[in-house]
Amino acid sequence: MITVEDILREKRDTRIVTVRMNEKVAQAVKVMRRENISSVIVKDDCSTEGDTVIGVFSERDVTRALLEHGPRTCEMVLASLMAGPVISCTTSDTIETVMRLMDENQIRHLPVIENFELLGVVSATDIMRHYLRVAEALGQPGLSPNGLSGGLAVLR
Repeated sequence: MITVEDILREKRDTRIVTVRMNEKVAQAVKVMRRENISSVIVKDDCSTEGDTVIGVFSERDVTRALLEHGPRTCEMVLASLMAGPVISCTTSDTIETVMRLMDENQIRHLPVIENFELLGVVSATDIMRHYLRVAEALGQPGLSPNGLSGGLAVLR
Protein backbone atom coordinates (compact mmCIF):
# COMPACT_ATOMS: atom_id res chain seq x y z
CA MET A 1 0.00 0.00 0.00
CA ILE A 2 1.50 3.32 -1.10
CA THR A 3 1.61 6.04 1.55
CA VAL A 4 2.22 9.78 1.58
CA GLU A 5 5.68 9.04 2.97
CA ASP A 6 6.43 7.05 -0.22
CA ILE A 7 5.19 9.89 -2.42
CA LEU A 8 7.30 12.46 -0.55
CA ARG A 9 10.34 10.22 -1.01
CA GLU A 10 9.71 10.04 -4.79
CA LYS A 11 9.28 13.79 -5.27
CA ARG A 12 11.79 15.60 -7.45
CA ASP A 13 11.14 18.95 -5.81
CA THR A 14 10.84 18.90 -2.03
CA ARG A 15 10.68 22.65 -1.48
CA ILE A 16 7.91 23.92 0.75
CA VAL A 17 7.11 27.46 -0.30
CA THR A 18 5.30 29.46 2.36
CA VAL A 19 3.94 32.94 2.86
CA ARG A 20 2.59 34.62 5.98
CA MET A 21 -1.12 35.15 6.44
CA ASN A 22 -0.75 38.94 6.63
CA GLU A 23 0.93 39.12 3.22
CA LYS A 24 -1.05 40.64 0.39
CA VAL A 25 -2.41 38.55 -2.47
CA ALA A 26 -0.07 40.35 -4.88
CA GLN A 27 2.94 39.15 -2.89
CA ALA A 28 1.70 35.54 -2.86
CA VAL A 29 1.18 35.69 -6.64
CA LYS A 30 4.71 37.07 -7.11
CA VAL A 31 6.10 34.19 -5.04
CA MET A 32 4.14 31.63 -7.07
CA ARG A 33 5.38 33.15 -10.32
CA ARG A 34 9.00 33.39 -9.16
CA GLU A 35 8.99 29.78 -7.92
CA ASN A 36 6.94 28.52 -10.90
CA ILE A 37 4.35 26.88 -8.66
CA SER A 38 0.56 26.98 -8.50
CA SER A 39 0.08 27.31 -4.75
CA VAL A 40 1.74 28.38 -1.53
CA ILE A 41 1.28 27.27 2.05
CA VAL A 42 -0.05 30.07 4.25
CA LYS A 43 1.27 30.23 7.81
CA ASP A 44 0.40 32.34 10.80
CA ASP A 45 2.42 35.37 11.87
CA CYS A 46 3.00 34.49 15.51
CA SER A 47 6.57 33.32 15.99
CA THR A 48 5.95 32.28 19.61
CA GLU A 49 3.28 29.77 18.58
CA GLY A 50 5.42 28.13 15.93
CA ASP A 51 4.65 28.02 12.25
CA THR A 52 1.01 26.98 12.19
CA VAL A 53 -0.36 26.22 8.75
CA ILE A 54 -3.63 28.06 8.20
CA GLY A 55 -4.23 27.01 4.62
CA VAL A 56 -3.18 26.66 1.01
CA PHE A 57 -3.52 29.60 -1.37
CA SER A 58 -3.66 28.65 -5.05
CA GLU A 59 -4.07 30.14 -8.50
CA ARG A 60 -7.69 29.01 -8.30
CA ASP A 61 -8.12 31.15 -5.16
CA VAL A 62 -6.69 34.14 -7.01
CA THR A 63 -9.18 33.67 -9.84
CA ARG A 64 -12.12 33.37 -7.47
CA ALA A 65 -11.03 36.41 -5.47
CA LEU A 66 -10.65 38.48 -8.63
CA LEU A 67 -14.17 37.55 -9.71
CA GLU A 68 -15.60 38.37 -6.31
CA HIS A 69 -13.55 41.43 -5.29
CA GLY A 70 -12.22 42.80 -8.56
CA PRO A 71 -8.97 44.78 -8.81
CA ARG A 72 -8.74 45.36 -5.05
CA THR A 73 -7.92 41.63 -4.69
CA CYS A 74 -4.20 42.34 -5.11
CA GLU A 75 -4.18 44.53 -2.00
CA MET A 76 -6.20 42.13 0.14
CA VAL A 77 -4.50 40.23 2.96
CA LEU A 78 -4.36 36.46 2.49
CA ALA A 79 -5.96 35.85 5.89
CA SER A 80 -9.12 37.58 4.70
CA LEU A 81 -9.50 34.99 1.94
CA MET A 82 -8.72 31.89 3.99
CA ALA A 83 -11.82 29.96 5.02
CA GLY A 84 -12.53 26.73 6.81
CA PRO A 85 -10.24 24.25 8.47
CA VAL A 86 -6.95 23.21 6.91
CA ILE A 87 -7.37 20.03 4.93
CA SER A 88 -4.19 18.02 5.35
CA CYS A 89 -2.77 14.53 5.49
CA THR A 90 -0.07 12.65 7.39
CA THR A 91 2.83 10.55 6.15
CA SER A 92 0.98 7.34 7.03
CA ASP A 93 -2.12 8.18 4.95
CA THR A 94 -2.55 6.06 1.84
CA ILE A 95 -2.52 7.47 -1.65
CA GLU A 96 -6.19 6.46 -1.92
CA THR A 97 -7.02 8.58 1.14
CA VAL A 98 -5.19 11.55 -0.37
CA MET A 99 -7.02 11.18 -3.69
CA ARG A 100 -10.34 10.96 -1.86
CA LEU A 101 -9.56 14.13 0.13
CA MET A 102 -8.58 15.95 -3.05
CA ASP A 103 -11.68 14.78 -4.86
CA GLU A 104 -14.15 15.49 -2.05
CA ASN A 105 -12.73 18.95 -1.40
CA GLN A 106 -11.92 19.88 -5.02
CA ILE A 107 -8.29 20.66 -4.16
CA ARG A 108 -4.97 19.73 -5.75
CA HIS A 109 -2.50 20.34 -2.91
CA LEU A 110 -2.42 18.83 0.57
CA PRO A 111 -0.04 19.90 3.31
CA VAL A 112 1.54 16.94 5.10
CA ILE A 113 1.37 17.70 8.81
CA GLU A 114 2.39 15.62 11.81
CA ASN A 115 2.54 16.83 15.40
CA PHE A 116 1.73 20.34 14.13
CA GLU A 117 4.86 20.29 11.94
CA LEU A 118 4.69 20.87 8.18
CA LEU A 119 6.67 18.06 6.55
CA GLY A 120 5.80 18.62 2.91
CA VAL A 121 3.09 19.07 0.33
CA VAL A 122 1.52 16.38 -1.84
CA SER A 123 -0.01 17.50 -5.11
CA ALA A 124 -2.24 15.85 -7.68
CA THR A 125 0.77 16.01 -10.00
CA ASP A 126 2.85 14.01 -7.49
CA ILE A 127 0.20 11.29 -7.50
CA MET A 128 -0.04 11.30 -11.29
CA ARG A 129 3.75 10.95 -11.56
CA HIS A 130 3.66 8.03 -9.13
CA TYR A 131 1.07 6.20 -11.22
CA LEU A 132 3.03 6.88 -14.42
CA ARG A 133 6.20 5.47 -12.79
CA VAL A 134 4.26 2.37 -11.75
CA ALA A 135 2.94 1.91 -15.31
CA GLU A 136 6.45 2.29 -16.73
CA ALA A 137 7.87 -0.16 -14.19
CA LEU A 138 5.23 -2.67 -15.27
CA GLY A 139 6.35 -2.17 -18.86
CA GLN A 140 3.14 -0.43 -19.81
CA PRO A 141 4.17 3.20 -20.45
CA GLY A 142 1.24 3.77 -22.82
CA LEU A 143 -1.30 2.57 -20.27
CA SER A 144 -4.39 4.74 -20.28
CA PRO A 145 -5.50 6.50 -17.07
CA ASN A 146 -8.42 4.02 -16.78
CA GLY A 147 -5.90 1.19 -16.81
CA LEU A 148 -4.28 2.53 -13.66
CA SER A 149 -7.05 1.17 -11.43
CA GLY A 150 -8.93 4.40 -11.90
CA GLY A 151 -6.35 6.22 -9.78
CA LEU A 152 -6.00 9.11 -12.18
CA ALA A 153 -9.77 9.51 -12.55
CA VAL A 154 -9.73 11.66 -9.43
CA LEU A 155 -7.26 14.04 -11.07
CA ARG A 156 -9.48 14.88 -14.03
